[in-house]
Amino acid sequence: MIDRKIILASKSPRRKYLLEQGGFEVEVRTFDVEEVYPDDLDVRLVPQYLAELKIQPVVTNLKSGEILLAADTIVLFENEILGKPKDKEQAKDFIRRMSDSSHDVITGVCIKTLASQNIFSVTSKVLFSSFTEAEIDYYVDNFNPYDKAGAYGIQDWIGWTKIKFIEGSYSNIMGLPMHEVYEGVNQIAKK
Repeated sequence: MIDRKIILASKSPRRKYLLEQGGFEVEVRTFDVEEVYPDDLDVRLVPQYLAELKIQPVVTNLKSGEILLAADTIVLFENEILGKPKDKEQAKDFIRRMSDSSHDVITGVCIKTLASQNIFSVTSKVLFSSFTEAEIDYYVDNFNPYDKAGAYGIQDWIGWTKIKFIEGSYSNIMGLPMHEVYEGVNQIAKK
């Protein structure tokens, strides 16, 4: 196991939980970062770009022996990024649009020490069954879709009842591809 603490540059409680479940000691250090990216950037590279962006203000306080990790997750539907919804209507619209179809969940990860950096992304495919308007209302009214890319959390009701198929990492859909993170932290810890 890795005996060094992970410095998590993310406010996401799910990412912290996943790292702790992976056996890591975690300390959260964040700075507010405006999550903007160049208009001409390939949409599939946006998560990596934003993960690296989130690391920049934290890295100035990084100490020798510390491992810093930042991540960003997007939902990509018909080549459009569905981010965190602004309001109830947008949350409903996102879910309505993805009903009875598939989308990609892409998480970009940046792992950094003072000596080395590793940036990568992982893609998972999710197939939703169809939603009725009552189901969409139920989900948006009873769960918190506003802090989640694509307006849903796989660990919520929607994940237990409306997902027909997943190809790839379940933890990636929650916000952190733990297999790849574990391997990446092991590699960078040896450098």
